[in-house]
Amino acid sequence: MQSNIEAVNVKRILVLNGPNLNLLGTREPEIYGRTTLGDIEEILRGRAHEAGVDVIDFLQSNFEGELVEAIQKSRGRYDFILLNAGALTHYSIALRDAISSVPVPVIEIHLSNIHRREEFRRTSVIAPVVLGQICGFGVDSYIAALDIAIRKIQKDIK
Repeated sequence: MQSNIEAVNVKRILVLNGPNLNLLGTREPEIYGRTTLGDIEEILRGRAHEAGVDVIDFLQSNFEGELVEAIQKSRGRYDFILLNAGALTHYSIALRDAISSVPVPVIEIHLSNIHRREEFRRTSVIAPVVLGQICGFGVDSYIAALDIAIRKIQKDIK
């Protein structure tokens, strides 16, 4: 049986991916690259394991409500959320409200640089309620977000 002190030191990260990210590797590879979402999950699992993260869970959904529910249920279950909301980034007030309703820090991730793309992609309605945003570095955007989350978790534990 774990003591309460050990339970507090468990590091848990949730990685959420929104609409169309299940098509990574084949969808517009000139913008998003050829790396699949499965490849990204494998890379993050390995990096998290090396860093001593106990739980790294992944969810991809094309449905806004499923992502909202995952964020709502994260309270007390996760220390951090890494979120690539895809197109929902630009218009989902429901996602924004879910993020601001739970005390779990969120890092917004984008493979492409949304600020160099079409005008409608340059606005993130979730940016004001997340810890920070990383975009434009392809798969490295995910790796950087994971590394930051791990450092923040470790800093809070010490």
